[in-house]
Amino acid sequence: MDKKGRIIIVAVALIVAALVVIDPGVFAQSASSTNVSGLSSVASASESEVDPRVYAEWIYSVFNYVYSNYIDEVDPKILYEGAMRGLMDAFGDPHTMYLDSSQQRSMDDTVTGSFGGVGLQISKLSVSTPDEPAYVLVSSPLKGTPGWYAGIESGDLIIAIGDVDTSTITMDEVLGLLRGTVGTSVEVTIRRGKDMEFSVVLERALIETVTVEYGMITESTGKTGYLKLLEFSGLTDKKVQEALDYFEEQNYDSLIIDLRGNGGGVLFGAELVADKFIDEGIIVSTKGRNGVVKSEYKASKRRTVVPAGMPIVVLIDGTSASASEVLAGALKDAKVAYLVGERSYGKGSVQQSLSLGFKDGAKYTVEKYYSPTDCNIDGIGIPPDLEVSFPEMSDEDKEIYIKLMNDNVLYPYVQEHPGMTESDVAAYAEELAKDYPMDKFYLRRIIRVYANRTREDPLYDYEFDTQLKAALETVLRKDFATLLSSVKTLKEIELERESSESTAE
Repeated sequence: MDKKGRIIIVAVALIVAALVVIDPGVFAQSASSTNVSGLSSVASASESEVDPRVYAEWIYSVFNYVYSNYIDEVDPKILYEGAMRGLMDAFGDPHTMYLDSSQQRSMDDTVTGSFGGVGLQISKLSVSTPDEPAYVLVSSPLKGTPGWYAGIESGDLIIAIGDVDTSTITMDEVLGLLRGTVGTSVEVTIRRGKDMEFSVVLERALIETVTVEYGMITESTGKTGYLKLLEFSGLTDKKVQEALDYFEEQNYDSLIIDLRGNGGGVLFGAELVADKFIDEGIIVSTKGRNGVVKSEYKASKRRTVVPAGMPIVVLIDGTSASASEVLAGALKDAKVAYLVGERSYGKGSVQQSLSLGFKDGAKYTVEKYYSPTDCNIDGIGIPPDLEVSFPEMSDEDKEIYIKLMNDNVLYPYVQEHPGMTESDVAAYAEELAKDYPMDKFYLRRIIRVYANRTREDPLYDYEFDTQLKAALETVLRKDFATLLSSVKTLKEIELERESSESTAE
């Protein structure tokens, strides 16, 4: 809608609302209910029969009256933002919310692809409880960014930003705190594992989002391509095609798609990528109010570029969400790929944004998306066909690790020894173990993370990545086709779950 149209609508709303009169006398009561004379006829009508415009008129009338008669003067913008926030929160949907000007700016930054920030892909639970505080989960640090240089890792929790407990604020408030002017600093408190905590000061930099990384897995006994999708944007389809062209030049015979840490992005980005693997049928459909189908994206054989029967494994984890679940679900339902890792996040809804008049805005859920077998995974997630988790440190190693991080010896060392080789890493681990006697498997991993800040960062860490190892072992199985044909679709899993819940009742 253009600016002129918005002005006309606002003007009409004000004229209509001005016809509603509130008698000031009715508010001069202390302990009894009141009736507002201007709209007394509403009281006798069923709530379901009330014209929605009447509620809008009441909102305006109360806003105007309280603003004029409250004991202290108050900034009308505060009342406006409070009303808008309450309106959007009333839907009870964690993905429907009011965005103040700073939050709207953050969303715009995400869409444009560059902003002042710390370079961390993050997610956050919408509901916080004493047993499960909704801290910020780091999906992945972006290569070459402040968070990456500081050694923050996938799976870390940001439990505080400055002195603000992140379990008490929304995701958009988190973004507002982390993003800001390039060159300014922000302190974050990190929790790694269950009880390792330390603080890091990050200097904000210009962040430009990279969506695709790829290469061949050198440890493979075959020719296995590795495709890591960090998020889905309007350019992801093109970048994935570049990767597939490269794999074809390398005569690849199997593929691993890594969606771990991928929090989603634009829906059509996932649709276009899936179409490269699936030659027919529905890739994803969306349904609106009352389950009405709003759209269907169907695969086209002319857009399919990956050979049929190519062994493919998709890696997922608890931070794989939204558009990445669209891709994983489509490949699973079409029995094109086998899933390895951990259950995905479970975001199965689509939002639209609304720009408002004060450089603020709102976003609201308009549809839910469904997999090829007509399954919605919102709040449930996608289970892997093979569940694989990372090994955990012992309690003793955790204590040593906290001391190592708080002593801040790693970053200065790698700065003084740029370009460390794996032999250098192993030698330094032996030396460091004298003062920090923890399992050298973890010690080498920690040193490697920091060493990568001063050398070309490897595409993956095969020694430490147990999920990638399991994926490679799976994709190279001689009976992979048989294994893939035996997996259950999302609809079959849903029906089994519903049957189990019905039996339990």
